Amino acid sequence: MSNIGPVVETVKKVNNPLWALGLMSGTSLDGIDIALIKTDGVSVMSRGPCFTTPYSSELRILISNVLGGQGRTDIAEKKITLAHACAVKNFLTNQLKGKIKPKVIGFHGHTILHLPQEGKTWQIGDGQLLADMTGIPVVGDLRKNDVKHGGQGAPVVPLYHAAIFRDHKKPFAVLNIGGVANVTWIGEGDKNLIAFDTGPGGAQLDEWIERETGDKFDNYGNIAKSGCADNEIVNKLMCDPYFSAPPPKSLDRIKFSIQPYLRLTTVDGAATLAEFTSRSISVATQFFPEQVRGWLVTGGGRKNKFIMERLAEMLGTPVLPIESLGFNGDSLEAEAFAYLATRSIYKMPITLPKTTGVDRPRTGGKLFKPK
Repeated sequence: MSNIGPVVETVKKVNNPLWALGLMSGTSLDGIDIALIKTDGVSVMSRGPCFTTPYSSELRILISNVLGGQGRTDIAEKKITLAHACAVKNFLTNQLKGKIKPKVIGFHGHTILHLPQEGKTWQIGDGQLLADMTGIPVVGDLRKNDVKHGGQGAPVVPLYHAAIFRDHKKPFAVLNIGGVANVTWIGEGDKNLIAFDTGPGGAQLDEWIERETGDKFDNYGNIAKSGCADNEIVNKLMCDPYFSAPPPKSLDRIKFSIQPYLRLTTVDGAATLAEFTSRSISVATQFFPEQVRGWLVTGGGRKNKFIMERLAEMLGTPVLPIESLGFNGDSLEAEAFAYLATRSIYKMPITLPKTTGVDRPRTGGKLFKPK
């Protein structure tokens, strides 16, 4: 059992533990991660099974076409909701086998627009339709209240990191390399939690690999490792003011593109993209109050051995996949949204000033009950 520790206010009452299902559709566009946990919003008592349902090529293209909030977002929203409902039903049948019925679903939806400086964040997904189709209450729209009160709306997972790693030696960093990369710095003492997006994760690298080879990602980083990074391109990209801006801060997936790499060979383009991701993560340490003992890495990027090697070289501290502590890096974010949904039901904070820039610790999310 792990507690959230002193990073949020003391809970004044004991909540009933719930079996909660979390759904995550990340900026990497790879599919729907599903995970089950038992939690009271403070502690994680138990973990159930987890599963990933890959997106069909048709759905990946449909989502790609509405990034930025353009095109037929209504069609995309309905189809992504139907895909989530189908994934949940299959999970209940094949993984849970009727033994457990979750009390709530934490539904992230899919981010198609994130412009926090304009007070905008948009995750498509119909919470009411999902609740009606699954027969389970759904908590969605988990980012909007944060943005409404001056926050970035991201990252929202840090409180879960603090909960499950309470007993880990501090200070340390939890790095999620998804489509966008984000880091949670966790230190000793009261409210010692900082989080922000570091920069690109694997989205542009995956896009490059699919464009050049037809594959969906660079398996183990082998293509990038066989190339040579163009440091002139990386140096120019690192001049973007985002990397010198202090946190809290967050990024839209589409801020960076593969345009600067089009003159490069397949392998050199991959190496350059991997170098950009690695370097943008390494410079994030300038905003840490204290240097860390090590890094725990989750998200699909932890499987890219080349990026992991480059990070270890640049950071000079241990950089380990989250599996080294017995967790599953493919399901951690989905678990987090199950956790946040439970906190939402109990009106507990899900974001903090030092994680998103919100004015004060805020709850969030909207509850949709099956009709």
